[in-house]
Amino acid sequence: MFRDTVAFSGFSVDDTDRAREFYEHTLGLRVSQTGGAGGLLTLHLAGDRDVLVYPKEDHTPATFTVLNFPVADVDRAVEELTAKGVRFARYPGMPQDDRGIMRGNGPTIAWFTDPAGNVMSVIEQ
Repeated sequence: MFRDTVAFSGFSVDDTDRAREFYEHTLGLRVSQTGGAGGLLTLHLAGDRDVLVYPKEDHTPATFTVLNFPVADVDRAVEELTAKGVRFARYPGMPQDDRGIMRGNGPTIAWFTDPAGNVMSVIEQ
């Protein structure tokens, strides 16, 4: 039934204007907004993959990774994002280094959150 449907994903934030600033200026994504300030955001990702980001008054941050950004070099991505003020998450029991990068337990990966607390990652290709 949905074989030829171009599906898309979405998640909520508590403040779309603050989220737009983060996605556009910190992460460098192309973002469009409908409905004016406080309206719906669309993150335009490579490969013609769009993600809907919508305001939700009683937003609760996702406790799982909602977006993974494949990169050639996680160390470099962490360095660049840290320089822009992004803080990387540390999870108890996970073998992460002092910068929050996990190696040798699956793909090399580091997790961070958007301003609404949703979990994202940079993951080595």
